[in-house]
Formats: sequence, C-alpha cells, structure tokens
Amino acid sequence: MNWEILFSFLGSATGCIAGILASQKLTNYRLERLEEKVNKHNNLVERMTVSEMKIQMMEDKLNES
Repeated sequence: MNWEILFSFLGSATGCIAGILASQKLTNYRLERLEEKVNKHNNLVERMTVSEMKIQMMEDKLNES
C-alpha cells in the first residue's frame, strides 16, 4: 500500500470534516442571533398591540365626553 495515498486521503478527510464543523458552528451562531432579533420583534408587536388597545380606550372615553 502506498503511504502517500493514505496520508493524502486522511488529510483531505480531516480538512473536510473540519470545514463542515466550522460551517456548522457559524450557522448555529447566525441562527441564534436571528432568533434574538425575532424575539425582540415579537416583543415589540405585543407591546404595540397593548398600546393600541389603550389608545383606542382613551379615544372612546374622549368621544363619550
């Protein structure tokens, strides 16, 4: 068996696996940041809904007077 071929294969395989793991780590990091942004957006939407309801109630009270 030719040792050069074996070492070449092992080097390539190791490089591929390392690249896949690095890419997966970056993807997970970016997904976590995106989830944080979505959570902030959802929180804003919930707060705006409550605010709009309060504003509507205040407008109704003003119109009754």
